[in-house]
Order: sequence, then C-alpha cells, then structure tokens
Amino acid sequence: MSDELWIAARFRDDEVFARCTKDGQFVLERGLVPIKYTAGGKTYATRPERLEPVEGVTPGPLQAPPAKAKAAGAKAAGKARRGMGGGDYTMRRPEDQAIQLWTDGACTGNPGPAGLGVVYRHRGEVRELSEYLGQGTNNIAELTAILRGVELVRDPKTPVDIMTDSTYCIGLLTMGWKAKANQALVATLRDAVGRLEDVRLLKVPGHAGVDDNERADELAREAIVTRRTR
Repeated sequence: MSDELWIAARFRDDEVFARCTKDGQFVLERGLVPIKYTAGGKTYATRPERLEPVEGVTPGPLQAPPAKAKAAGAKAAGKARRGMGGGDYTMRRPEDQAIQLWTDGACTGNPGPAGLGVVYRHRGEVRELSEYLGQGTNNIAELTAILRGVELVRDPKTPVDIMTDSTYCIGLLTMGWKAKANQALVATLRDAVGRLEDVRLLKVPGHAGVDDNERADELAREAIVTRRTR
C-alpha cells in the first residue's frame, strides 16, 4: 500500500526495508515485522529482535521510481532523465551497454576507521579504487563510495548502473527519504548522481558471493588496514 512506511534496517549480514510507524517503530503483524530486500520484491517477515535500524534516515514510502523519471530525486535541469531504483542487481545492463559501478563501504567500529571500494567496468576497461576515509561511519563510507564511483564517469550521457548493498543509500537516493545525518554529503551525492542522464541504483545482497561486490568490499577493507588510498 502506498501509505505504508518503511525504514532501512540490518538483518543478518544484509540491509533490508522494514515496515515501521511514522516515528520509526517496527510494525508487528502476528509478532513479526514485514521486510523486503528490494522495493518491488517479495515481502518476508522476521522477529523484531533480529533487526537493527540503520541510523540517520527517516521512515518513508517504499516504491521505485518509474522507468522514465528524475534520477536520484535530482532536478532534471530542463530535460527528461531515465532513472530507476530499488531493483535487483541481476537487472544490470551488460558493460558494453552501460558503465557498471560496484561500490561498497566498510568501517571498523561505527564510528571508526572507514574505507571504500569501487569497481568500474565498461567495454573491457576495469578500474579499481581503494580509499581510506579516516574516522567515519559505515553510512558515510557507503555514500562516499557511490560518490567516488560517479566521479569516474566522464560523459554524463553514458548509461550507468550503480550496484550497492546499502538499503540506506537506495532509500535516500531513489525514494526521497530525508537524511537526519550526513546531510551535506547526501546533497553532494544527489547532485552528482543527478547530472547523469541514464542511471539506475540496484541492490546487491551483502556478503553473498557476488564477485564484484565482494571485490569492492575487499578494496574498502584494504584501505582500512593499510590506511592508504590507491
């Protein structure tokens, strides 16, 4: 239903959308909280003690933008832009048709030493970025990873698919969720994503053996261990 509210929450080793009230409390149905892995995906349920709300975001509706929409909630600057969010990473386009950006952030402690990883693929070109961010939070690392990936896109007319395992980022960038924290970073990222004419944000299950997602995670953790950017 369109009036339902959802919030990002951690469940096991992944991030999901969980049904909630307007003040962020989990909604219980027969003692279980309804959850979704993607905006348009199947609804599951779990016990509330297995969920941990992701800090820094307010509850919002759960719906993916239509196929032709303003990407990431940004203003279209006078022309239509194709965008879609909350879908599954298996919907990604081949790298000869679109730039593939695989992004991930990591943090030892929360807050604590943070790093990010990006894998860029397009028409046989592969680029990797491992960046140490200093002290930060996991959410900052996830947001900055997407920003760094978008900064690698030279031509805003080139189609781009961004793969992330962060429900927090997808909610902020594609569903109009309001950020309670990291507002300046979110605004910068929305502007950067908004300049792309054809961009999609797609959800990857975390720690599920998806090769490029695992590689992005390795790059993020490498940055934390080495305290270096490369």
